[in-house]
Amino acid sequence: MSVKIKICGITRAEDAETLVRLGVDALGLVFYPPSPRYVCPEKAGELSRAVEGKLLRVGVFVDAPAATVGEAVERVGLDVLQFQGAETPDFCASFGLPYLRAFRVAGTFDHEAVEARYPEALAIHLDASVPGLPGGTGHRFNWRQWPERPGLNYMLAGGLTPENVGTAVERLRPWGVDVSTGVESPVKGVKDAGRMSRFVAEVRRAEIG
Repeated sequence: MSVKIKICGITRAEDAETLVRLGVDALGLVFYPPSPRYVCPEKAGELSRAVEGKLLRVGVFVDAPAATVGEAVERVGLDVLQFQGAETPDFCASFGLPYLRAFRVAGTFDHEAVEARYPEALAIHLDASVPGLPGGTGHRFNWRQWPERPGLNYMLAGGLTPENVGTAVERLRPWGVDVSTGVESPVKGVKDAGRMSRFVAEVRRAEIG
C-alpha cells in the first residue's frame, strides 16, 4: 500500500498546484493564527477550490472553538480535519468528517491508550514535542517511540526532509508522512518546489524497497 503524503502549511496557489502535479495525497491548511503558515478562511477557500477533487484538503486546528472549525468546514470545503491541541474524541468526531489526531511525543508514548481513546481517528499523527509549538517544529522525535504493532493508522511528522524521509519510511513503515518545514524556502509558508519533488520521490522509492 502506498504511503500517504501530506504537505502542510500551504499558503500560495503555486505551491498547491505543485502538489497536484507531484501527485501527493493531501494538502494542509493551517487555521492557527499564531502560526506563520496561517491562512484566513477566504484565502484557504481559494486554495481549496484550486485543488478540489485532486487531493484531500486537510484543515489543521489547535484548540479552536467548534464554531471556528464549523465555519472553516463550510466556507473552505475541507475533506479531513487535523486536531493538534487537547481536543476530546467527541469534539473531533462532531463535525462529520474523518480526522487526524496529532500528538507531540516526549519521553514515553502509550499508543495503546491513545488508540483506545480515539478509535475513530483516520490516523494518529506523531510529531516532536517543542515547548510553545503545537506543530511544524522542524524537529524529530525519538523514532524508538514509534509503535511496533500499531492498531490504527499512524502518520509520521517532525523533522522530515528529502534527505531523511526515505530512511524513515524504510524503518518505520508509516501509513503516512507529513512535512512542512523540511520542504520550505527560507521563508516560512513558502515551499520549495525542488525540495517537495525530491521528498515525494524519496517516499515512493522507499515504499517499494
